[in-house]
Formats: sequence, structure tokens, C-alpha cells
Amino acid sequence: MIFPAMARKAIGLKRVGILQWTALDHDPQLIYRVAGPLRPRNLILVADAVSVRIEPALFLDTGHGFTDAQSVAFRPCGRAICWLELDRMPEVRRVRFDPSSEPGRVTVAALTTPSRFLARRLVRWLDRDRYGHGPTRVQRLSSSRIELEGLGSGRDTRRYRSTAEHYTEVLAMAAARPPLELDAGETPLLSFLVPTYETDPGHLDTLLNSFLAQPPGLAELIFSDDGSKSPRTLEWLNAHARVAGVRVVSGERNQGIATATNRALRHATTPWIGLADHDDALSPGAVVEIARTIRARPDAEFIYTDEVVTDGRMKPTSYMLKPAYDPVLLSGVNYINHLSVYRRDRLAAIGGFREGFQGSQDYDLLLRYLDGIDPARVLHLPYPAYLWRRHQASFSTEFKPVAVESARRTLTERYGAPGRPVPVDDALLPELHRLRFDLTIERWPKVSVIIPNRDSPDLMATVLAGLRGTDYPDLEIVVADNDTQDAATLVLYEHHREGPVPFVVEPVPGPFNFSRSINCGVARASGEFLLLLNNDIEIEDAGWLKEMVSCFRYEGTGIVGARLLYPDRTVQHAGVIVGLGGLAGHWFGGKSDRFWGPMGRLAVRQSLSAVTGAAMLVSRACFETAGPFDEERFAIAYNDIDFCLRARDKGFRVVWTPFATLIHHESASRGSDEAPDKVERFRREQKNLRERHATHLFDDPAYNPWHDTRGSVPGLRALDELPHPR
Repeated sequence: MIFPAMARKAIGLKRVGILQWTALDHDPQLIYRVAGPLRPRNLILVADAVSVRIEPALFLDTGHGFTDAQSVAFRPCGRAICWLELDRMPEVRRVRFDPSSEPGRVTVAALTTPSRFLARRLVRWLDRDRYGHGPTRVQRLSSSRIELEGLGSGRDTRRYRSTAEHYTEVLAMAAARPPLELDAGETPLLSFLVPTYETDPGHLDTLLNSFLAQPPGLAELIFSDDGSKSPRTLEWLNAHARVAGVRVVSGERNQGIATATNRALRHATTPWIGLADHDDALSPGAVVEIARTIRARPDAEFIYTDEVVTDGRMKPTSYMLKPAYDPVLLSGVNYINHLSVYRRDRLAAIGGFREGFQGSQDYDLLLRYLDGIDPARVLHLPYPAYLWRRHQASFSTEFKPVAVESARRTLTERYGAPGRPVPVDDALLPELHRLRFDLTIERWPKVSVIIPNRDSPDLMATVLAGLRGTDYPDLEIVVADNDTQDAATLVLYEHHREGPVPFVVEPVPGPFNFSRSINCGVARASGEFLLLLNNDIEIEDAGWLKEMVSCFRYEGTGIVGARLLYPDRTVQHAGVIVGLGGLAGHWFGGKSDRFWGPMGRLAVRQSLSAVTGAAMLVSRACFETAGPFDEERFAIAYNDIDFCLRARDKGFRVVWTPFATLIHHESASRGSDEAPDKVERFRREQKNLRERHATHLFDDPAYNPWHDTRGSVPGLRALDELPHPR
């Protein structure tokens, strides 16, 4: 059976028929309550354009209100169909469907059925029933984590069945590009150095064939054997030493990867050097895409690419899709890995590889090579140019403790000074790294904590108790108070005025304006650093603030954000990705606090374009340079994003750290955001963010271009063309 469902509330919509509505503004909303004994098993929402194309959006409320982190936006279409398998999402309490992003006429149908079979048949029938105002787009949700599956011919962003399927499509895009024209007499541009030792000839065949599949004349392949005794390995090397573009050099005895690679480096004559492992392979088009990058950016000093992780038979299993160059992230994990391309003269000048860093010799080389290079000359090429075979014989898998110890020695050397080493501890993953700058700081700067508040005695008691228990020697608290009338809150203020931590209350009268509260608090504050802190924050670890302050040791840092968890220990804030949903959103919202993200990025520090203002530490120099929070355009929402992006435009780095983890009872002190005036204000602030920062076009350097921007958990997406180096 199929039944109609009624919206519990309509905002910005006027009903003009049984299913027909007029959208009165740019953010019409239909809200459906799906909790309770009559909870539907399947909910199907259908929006049809009547006068213009529509761009619907869907939001899920799992107990924290409607947020961008649990939303998905459709591309422009004539019909949008969304199938929610609510029996698989028991945590979803309400569903919000925004059928259009422009004023105009639209029809909306909401249907429920207890049968998944009937739901599928209905969706397919609706998809086949072509609609005249544009394509049909279909989304199917079976998880509140917003991992979406396209269904039907008009799907919004393609849901790839596997990495291999997406990789095949990317290779086809590269093959379809115009060929790279070579100048007459042009010498090879790039040498690939490959150390070998007792290597399986089958692996060498795979690597050689992948090299020979590249256009001839652009690169050479140099095998450097490290004293192999295996007849099969030696026979293979001897048999292929005269292949065009291939050279073989040998050492008499086994001395390790560093010595073997340096031997190959001495024989290379090309201006650029690439490093490849003996059991891996190059992707089709790898050399051409690297050559295009070198020609387009002759000032480049270093280039790294994305890579494909494969099984032992070279079948793609996953990607390593990387952000743009980030030295902060690199200090916690070698996310650059393969394929790395170096200038030969600089590589030789630093002495090439060093002995004694077994398992992390590539990491040691990277840190030394990149030290002192202008970051603008370090390029990320978002092309999966390398096939990395992951198997148990890999050194870094088999001897992980050795690799970790080697990595930490090179990090200590890179970030320390003579006589002042920087200790390195485990990150949230034990094989990754945390530089302990906090153990090297002798004078802690004064921090002014600015807390916007109105009433809320229980929340304030919790956050103030946490601050009093924080291990930090020079702290002051400034409460930006918005017309508190609650007697218990006023008594709490008096109590803290008499406490050991300097405490002041700065009146901020009138309608609540978060930006004005921050600006008034900053004007009253005297600290060298300004900590913006929501009143609904709960502090668990006494060392959190020292960690945040210590992150300013990274060059150019102006803002530091913390990891925030909901009370149920799921992720509320692991950083903001600009461009999610066409605006900005928290990535991996709702994931477990033990979820570490791609390449372990949620277990280490990293640079981001923005962090939430719920717990944001700002240097006074950054605040004064970027300018105050915008009280007119961003009174409540997106003020933190706007501030971070303005600071970034002024050259300041934004760092997120998971080593300062707080509990966020998000918006616990605020009323409903569904009142008409609040909804209208929120729409204006969305529009202001898009207009000021072009967030719908924003290429966030922390985000890989192959990741889609529909929801908080990145999936793979199709692009019209290969992304440019960045």
C-alpha cells in the first residue's frame, strides 16, 4: 500500500492546490515529522517544476536540528525524487525538504509505503515519467550519514560502484585530451629511479610495461639494483638493460634503499626526478600530465599526485586523494607519498637520501627537500598517476615500529633547533605523529576567553567550571552578556568575579547578534590571543588550551580550531570545508570519534580554510588585520566562516587540531531556528556568504577536486575535465 504524507509545517510556501505550492522566497521549506509510533518505513518526496527549473535540498534532523552537515542539494532539474529508507535510519526525527531555491510555482508530493519493493517500483516509475522542465534527478538515502546512491537515468552525482570504475573514467578523460607536442630534439624531462633487490620479475614486468605505455621521449627509467643474488632478478635486469628509455645500474652488495636510489640519482641527467618502488606501477597518462604541469608552471619546485591503492594483483581498491600542499598535515602524516617529483639539482644539493631512516626514508627526504621552499611552488596534481601495491611484504607494513621511529627522528630534527629538540608523540592513531610544541614553550601568552551568553545558568556553570580546571597560567574570561535576567546566572557571575581567574561581564544589549557579542568582548579583552568559546561547551581535558596555543608555532598561523564532539561522542566539528552544499559545512559530521578519515587526517593537525567559532583561538594580530566579525551581514550564521576566509585572504593560516577535544551541546541555549524571522535571516546570511566568497565555485585546498560536495562524507564525483594543478 502507498499512502500520502502531510508536512507538519510549511515555511515560505503558499498552497495553491492539492499538491501545488507557490514558493514566496529563496528558501521554502516543508518539514515532516517521522518519529513516533506511526513512523513510515519509506518516505518518497517528489518535487516538480511548474514555471522554472528547481534546485531542491534535503535536510535530516537526528536530534541536533537541521544542519548543513546532514544535507544534500540537487542540481537544477525539472523533477527531483528523494527516497528515504527510514527503517534504516532510526535516529532521524524530522525531514526538511526545500523544493526550490527561487520564488515560483512548484508541485510537491510526499508518499509513504511499508514495502521497499513498492518504493523501488514507484521511484522507477516516477523516473521514467519524463517531465518537461528539465532532467529528473533521483537520490536514495539509507543512512543519515548522507552517503547517497543515485538511481535512474537522471541521477544527480554519479554513485560509483568501485574505485576501479571511477579510475577507468578518469583515464578515459586523460586519453581524450589533445596530445602533448614535443619539440624537435627535445631530451627527456623526467627520470624515474627504481631501487631493486631480489625483486619478483613479474613485478618488474608490471612496472616496465606501465612505463612503456607512456609516450616515448619524455622520461627514462633507471633501475638500481642493490646487490641482488636471485638469478631470476638478475636475468630480468640483464635482459631489459637495452630497452629504449631504460637503464640499469648495479651495486656489488646490499646497502639499502637510500644507497641504491642515490646511485640511480648520480646517473640521471634529466631536470626532474620521480621515485617509484619496484613493485608498483605508473598510471596511463602519468608522464604526460606531469609534463603538462611542468610546462604550465616552470617555477614549480616540487610536484605530487594522487594515487591508486591496489591489491597484490594490481586491482584498484581505493584512492589516496590528497589536499593541496599543507606542511601542518605533513608534520603528522606523510600524505604526499607517491608520486613525488623533485628537481634533480636541489635533490643532489641536499645529498639525496640519508642512511638510517629505514621505512621512512621518503618522509625524511620530503621534509628536508621542502624546507625553505616557497609553498606556492609546491604543486598538487590531482591526477591518480601512481598505482601503489599494498601487500604484506611492504617494509612499512611489516616493520611499522621501525618506520615510526625513523619518522619521528626526522620530525624532531626538522622542527627542533640545536639544543632544543621538539618531542614527538603518538597522534590519535599511534603510527601517526604529534609534535609536542607545548612541551617546549617557556612563556605562555595571555589568552582572553570571550563567551557570548544570555541567561543559561547550567550551561555557563559547566563551561566556567571547565575553564577553572584548565591548565593554563595566564587567562582572563570576558562574558559578552546579552540582557541576562535570570537570577541564578547573575549570582554565578558574582561568584566568578571573586575567583582566581580575572572575570568581567561586558553588556551587549538588544537583539542577540553573535558577531556583535564577539566584537564587544574583543574590545574589552586584553589578551595577546582571543579564544571565542560558546557557552554550550563542556571541557574534559585540562591541557586542551595549551595545545591550541602551541599550534601557533606553525608558520603564519592566525586561527586555531578544536575537535568538537556531540555528547554521544560523535563528531560535530572536524573542520569546515568551503563549498559543501554550495556554501560551507562540517565534513564527517556524525561519524564516530574513532573514525580517522582519509589518510588518517582526523587523527592529526591540518590546515583548513575555516573552523567553527564555537571554539576558535585567534591571535590579536590576525583579528586586527582581518577586521572584526561582520555584524550586519552575518549576525548569527556563517560569521566564523566569513572571518576565517577574510583572514586567509590576508595570508593567515587556519589550523585544526584533534588534540584539543571538547564536547559541544550545539545551540542548546538558543530557541528554534524555524521562526519566520529567523528563517529569513538565515537565508540572507547564506546569500551573503555566496556573494562575498563565491562558495559555490570555491576550490577548497583542503579538499580534493574528485570528492563531491553534496554532503559531509565525501564520495567520488565525475568532472567535465581533469582538475588543474594547484
